[in-house]
Amino acid sequence: MFKKTSESGQLNIFTSPKSLFSGNSLKMYEDQHSWHNQFRKQVTMRIDENIFRPLYCQDNGTPNAPIRVLVAMMVLKEAEGLSDQKIFENCRFNLLVRSALGLHNADDPLPTESTYYLFRKHIHEYAKEENENLFETAFAQITKGQCAEFEVSGKRIRMDSKLLGSNIAWLSRYELIHETLRLFYNQVKQAGKLDKATQDRLDELLTLEGNKIVYTCSSEDVKTRLQELGELIYKILPLFTSSTSDYYQTLQRVFNEQYKVDEKKVVVAREKEDISAKSVQSPHDTDCHYRNKDDQKVKGFSINITESCDDDKPLNLIGHVDVRKASTSDVDFLQDDIEKAQEVFPDKIEAAHADGAYHSPDNQQYCKDKEIDLYLHAIQGAKSRYQFNFSENGELSIFDTITNEIIGSNKIITQNGNPKWRIKTEKAYRYFTQKDIDGFLIRKQIAETPIETLQFRNNVEATIFQVGYHYANAKSRYRGEIKHQMWANIRCLWVNFVRILKYIKQLCQRTLFFAKYAIKSLLSDLCYAIKSLFWAILPNNLSSSEKTQFSIS
Repeated sequence: MFKKTSESGQLNIFTSPKSLFSGNSLKMYEDQHSWHNQFRKQVTMRIDENIFRPLYCQDNGTPNAPIRVLVAMMVLKEAEGLSDQKIFENCRFNLLVRSALGLHNADDPLPTESTYYLFRKHIHEYAKEENENLFETAFAQITKGQCAEFEVSGKRIRMDSKLLGSNIAWLSRYELIHETLRLFYNQVKQAGKLDKATQDRLDELLTLEGNKIVYTCSSEDVKTRLQELGELIYKILPLFTSSTSDYYQTLQRVFNEQYKVDEKKVVVAREKEDISAKSVQSPHDTDCHYRNKDDQKVKGFSINITESCDDDKPLNLIGHVDVRKASTSDVDFLQDDIEKAQEVFPDKIEAAHADGAYHSPDNQQYCKDKEIDLYLHAIQGAKSRYQFNFSENGELSIFDTITNEIIGSNKIITQNGNPKWRIKTEKAYRYFTQKDIDGFLIRKQIAETPIETLQFRNNVEATIFQVGYHYANAKSRYRGEIKHQMWANIRCLWVNFVRILKYIKQLCQRTLFFAKYAIKSLLSDLCYAIKSLFWAILPNNLSSSEKTQFSIS
């Protein structure tokens, strides 16, 4: 049964840290600018537990464990990249960590490990059924409150992406098919639907692990086994059409991706070039895709981060983090993530900074319709030898940068109503579309953009580094898109908190400096006023030596 946690806890006279500490230790513990007190204020107490209400029964069962504590524990776990065992140890015996969670007394109960794992499981299942990741909702709610308190406007944003591998082994083609079939066969072995000959052959083929087959057999033997596995899968699949098992769905998908059946009902392995990067990479994580980006080969996911970069604000926060399959192009992130970030930042987004991978005509038009200035560092593709310019009467002039000549062009309207421009070259005719012209104008705009404006995007790469700090090899400890989205939101909560903590300390130092300066100035004025008072009440008949002696003293 869902029950909201009380926001105020009562201190125990015997078990509260105030009764355990004294002197400088108590002063440090009670310092409101210390990390544990600020974490409790900026993260733990900002968590709206009602977001997680759908995970629980409304009117039956025992009350749930404090959701604030569970979520805050996950943030602290990812903050240091700790294991589950280590985070529970810290939460039980580290008084600073307990303070950050809102457990003020040494005997305040902590949720058990089973409760912790069940909570994560319910979030995962809810995301699969309802297509809503509650951690993503909680992140937006917390960050929106932080933006309002610290006046982070979000008028100017920047974004960048990072590839992150799933926690799976790299499988060859044969290993993938072998392992997928083995998992399904182990599940249905006792069902009694397979004849003895098929079952004996499967037992023989699947006795050894796939990687051992690859290492001990020749390439021809592997090809033969690959073909035989395909024929066995084709024979097995119709026997279990009523199965709702995930392993069956995966096996069916792998077969369709790796094999084809010709008109003679013969199973044939597909050519490697015909297999999509969106195909199953591992039966243990069917969400991840393959991608080779700048010689970085990843089987996993792409993480896109959108953060503020306001002109006059020293504090910038991550407004949205989006996790999708690795095959997702950066172009596909821009519009959706701007919309999501706009829900978090209080002011209308007026400018967006990104690299050339986010460029597309649709994105340019979207930003134009939303009155957002899109600043790109570059756009993909080689620079054209031709330059374009429209005159006041709408005529297009084309300049050849190699011959340094202006070339005459003819405008042609195609069958679908779109215009084209044709020029005559040495060998043949050359045609230009509106897309070619727009690409040149964008390159020209980038070249004319001041370097100070383009530099707004630079720091987002540092944000990308901080988010994936504990995964230096670009491979996470999780599997599945939902769990990676949970991890990304949790990690971004911590990055935002660290920025807020540093910002608060800078404000305190600045305030302390001006306070010391004001006190010093006040004391100087007071000293001058006292001296002036003494000089005013001194007798006029004092000798010069006496006045000098009084002044010195």
